[in-house]
Order: sequence, then C-alpha cells, then structure tokens
Amino acid sequence: MKSLFTYLLLLSFAFGYAQKNFHGKAVYKSKTSFDMNQWGNRQLSEQQKKRIMERMKNMLEKTYTLHFNRTSSLYEEEEKLEAPGGGRGSFRFGGFSSGVQYKNTQDKKFLEEREFFGKKFLIEDPSEMPKWEMSGEQKQIGNYLCYKATMMKKTDEFDWQNMRRRGRGRNRDKDNKKPDSTKVRKVTEDIEMPKEILVTAWYTPQIPVSNGPGEYWGLPGLILEINSGKTTILCTEVTLNPKEKKEIEPLKKGDKVTRKEYNATVKKKMEEMREMWRGRRRGRS
Repeated sequence: MKSLFTYLLLLSFAFGYAQKNFHGKAVYKSKTSFDMNQWGNRQLSEQQKKRIMERMKNMLEKTYTLHFNRTSSLYEEEEKLEAPGGGRGSFRFGGFSSGVQYKNTQDKKFLEEREFFGKKFLIEDPSEMPKWEMSGEQKQIGNYLCYKATMMKKTDEFDWQNMRRRGRGRNRDKDNKKPDSTKVRKVTEDIEMPKEILVTAWYTPQIPVSNGPGEYWGLPGLILEINSGKTTILCTEVTLNPKEKKEIEPLKKGDKVTRKEYNATVKKKMEEMREMWRGRRRGRS
C-alpha cells in the first residue's frame, strides 16, 4: 500500500511538473489583400501596379512567432532584410506596424511595445474575454483537427488594413448615395473604415491552451487560423516543448501608455505632418 501511495504521489508530481513546464512555439504567416483599383489607380498600367505591389509586399505579407505556455505568450514579427531596390520608394508605416506583444490569459493582461518616430512606448490594454460564438464546423489544418468560432470585433482607428475610400462598400443607404455613418468611422475626408468587422477563428483542442496570434485568445485550444477583414493569419508550424525554451516575461521597455493615449500621440503627429506638407505645397505655389 505504501509503495502504491508513493507511486501515485510521484506520478502526480510528474504530471504537475509537466503541466507547469509545458511550452510551445507556433509560426504564423499573415497576408492582407489590397485592391489598387479601389484607390483610384485604374489609370495605371498593369506593369506599374505590379511594381507598386512588390514594394508593398513587406507590409502586406508578414511572418510572426508565438511563444506560449499554459497562461502567457509572446508574439513577435520576424525581421526581414529590405528587398533589393526596395529602399527608396518602398512603403513603410512605422506608426502602424506591430511590435512585440505579451498576453497573460489568466490575469487578462495585454502589453505591446511600439516605436513611433524614434520614441518607445509600452501600451497596456485591459484584456476582456472575447465573445466568441462557437460552431460545430470542422476542418483540418496540418495535423490538427480544428473547430470554427466567430465574433464581431471593434476596429482600432489606425487599423490601416481595413481602411478604404469613402463611399465604397456595402454601407450605403437605400438611395445608394450616402454611407451609413452608424457602421463606418471617418478617418479623413477621403478614407473610412467599418466600425466592426467579422473575425473567424479556427482552433484546435489538441493543443489545450487558450491562446493565439496577436490579440486573439479565449477559445478551448490554440488558434491556428484567423480571418479578420482583409487579413488572414495562418499557422504553418507548431513545436511543442522545443529544446530551446524562450522565457516569457511581461514587457518593460518604453513609456507606459493606454491604447487611447498612444493613438492620440500618433494622431497629433500625423496632423503636424499634414500641416507641414500643406505648408510646403503652398510655398511651391
């Protein structure tokens, strides 16, 4: 009896240790669609459009790595060398690209490091449980059986991936003249974005962590695919308990701000740049 008790105790300890030390690594590919004709570029030749799309490739196609354990994760973009000829004239959105993101799903804590015009910020967001609607729909992603879940997500005012020219899309009234202001957010005189977008997630209970790429979490399994507006994020590789374990600690670098404060800083800088650009145009005329 004593030996059985000792065996069960050791088994319980080993199981608890394995649970505590469980960790993994997932690689995601992100791709955002972009319709040049929507932005009034129909007069450009196909060759010109192709050159512009090549310059935008680094912005529209990205690779990320998610390091995770039972309760927390780090999500970071893979650094890329500039493509040949992609220096001058290549498209850069320094204020809009994601930095390293930290999530703790147990404490509901979300931190993100960003750099904007040479200044480092640490954005801290309250992370509420996402309101997913579960579905019985299934599909296979690699070696994993995945289940579908959906939710409506509010867009950020600088979510460039879902921006579009004003007056386009399905948000018009019955006379097909004015956009429905209850469904869209005005960004500039020419640009708008929907206030909400449909997000579809595919998660696998075979990896029992309530985590996923970027801001997405809250499902009974690792999220392997996200379809959000014009962007698809797909997991291409999963490694459980890799030999090289990455320490997952809360981020600390940068001036601590809320998302609202960070967006206000970016907006102010953009307005300053717009006024500077207008001043130069008036000077030339």
